[in-house]
Amino acid sequence: MTSSSGSSEPAQPHPAAPEPLHPWLAGTLVFGASAAVLVVEIVALRLLAPYLGLTLETSTLVIGVALAAIAFGSWAGGRAADTVSPRAALGPLLAGSGAVVAVTPAAVRTAGEIPGGPVLLTAVATIFAAGAALSAVTPMVTKLQLTSLGETGSVVGRLSGVGTVGAILGTVVTGFVLITRLPVSAILVGLGIALVVSAAALELVLRRRRPGPLPAVLVVLGGLTAAAAPGGCDVETVYHCAEIRADPGREGGRLLVLDGVHHSYVDLDDPTHLDFRYARAVAAVLDTAFPAGAALTSYHLGAGGLTVPRYLDAVRPGSSSLVSEIDPGVVRIDVDRLGLRTDDALEVRVEDGRRGLARLDSGAYDLVVGDAFGGVSVPWHLTTREAMAQVRRVLADDGVYVMNLIDHGDVGFARAAVATLRATFDHVLVAADPETLARRGGGNLVVVAGDRPVDAEAWRDRMGDRDVGWTVLRSGDVDAWTGDAQVLRDDHAPVDQLLTPYPTR
Repeated sequence: MTSSSGSSEPAQPHPAAPEPLHPWLAGTLVFGASAAVLVVEIVALRLLAPYLGLTLETSTLVIGVALAAIAFGSWAGGRAADTVSPRAALGPLLAGSGAVVAVTPAAVRTAGEIPGGPVLLTAVATIFAAGAALSAVTPMVTKLQLTSLGETGSVVGRLSGVGTVGAILGTVVTGFVLITRLPVSAILVGLGIALVVSAAALELVLRRRRPGPLPAVLVVLGGLTAAAAPGGCDVETVYHCAEIRADPGREGGRLLVLDGVHHSYVDLDDPTHLDFRYARAVAAVLDTAFPAGAALTSYHLGAGGLTVPRYLDAVRPGSSSLVSEIDPGVVRIDVDRLGLRTDDALEVRVEDGRRGLARLDSGAYDLVVGDAFGGVSVPWHLTTREAMAQVRRVLADDGVYVMNLIDHGDVGFARAAVATLRATFDHVLVAADPETLARRGGGNLVVVAGDRPVDAEAWRDRMGDRDVGWTVLRSGDVDAWTGDAQVLRDDHAPVDQLLTPYPTR
């Protein structure tokens, strides 16, 4: 007679737990994979800027896609770790992510050059695929390290901490080192090579087998196509993809293009030649607001090609210009490619414009020119009431502030910027193409602000002489034009949301 608790079937042994990785190898894998995700995320912002603009929306999109990839990769990697061998999966994950990362520059730039091309879809697909594969590494490694339920907390906590440190290092090294020294394509292709090489080494160590050739072939193809792909830069600066284009119709003409946007035109032989209409409108302000030939003390927010400072030096001898430019790469382009020679009449400081403003003496400048752009948008902290109060502080009593804006459609951002100036200065004029002012088109607007009036009719006539042909709104008409537009403040300045976007290419 058998006991009711007995069994006639022999007990089945539990499957052996997979052999854990060495703690240093486990930590290195998690650290490296987490760092690689952040490298891809930050570099993707630079890769997309020429096509989508360097805006808050672009940054939000890339961060959101990267976080979605991390979430999906962690979930899917954890599920897969319970059904497949993590040792067999780690190498393919690294190799696959490396191949995707390496082909990303060529894929995005090729899509961006196609009219109406799927640049956004291509970027989302590549960022997501690479980020998900890399994020699946951590749960795979965690599965291998969990040999006892009693150490679950310490293993998960240790690897989570290591991954976070890797992400921090990937962020810092990319932002402060890699982007300042290497082209975007070199960073991504180099990372792809590193991931594929790591995958090959891991396959040899963990499985004693040689990896297949496909990932390496894809990485090589990615590198070759990245070099040949359209849409590359002459110079990659800290903030911009920069190109210098020669004007075929004018021997000394040079066009500075930043992230696909035409920023400045410079004639190397004739600094008085102003190609852009907004630059001619600014010159017309100077003709109208100040005595002919009088030397001016000026301060400029944003350098670009330094068109206005060069013009001032040429037509008003004895003038001095101080410029704040945040991007040292733009200044190097001005010196190396656009013939800039700084002297006592022109000083360029590599600094944020808002911080530069705070350093200036009160009442020291006849003219302040606001011409700073990140893509097509003025950096938000240079548009607020607090920033305009700083501009007013540094202007002489009869000084003038001239601001260049770009907006389209309903020109909601331009109206808010002008409303902010109206809340700061006694007199404000706005000039633009009639279609832009009627909210039916878009383009540049030039705003003149100060505590003394500038003759609107004289400015309009002078613009006519310079073949600008814009309409000028006086202060009374400006109030009706701005309507209920909000005054921008440091506490609330939704510049990117108010700005009506337009294709940058």
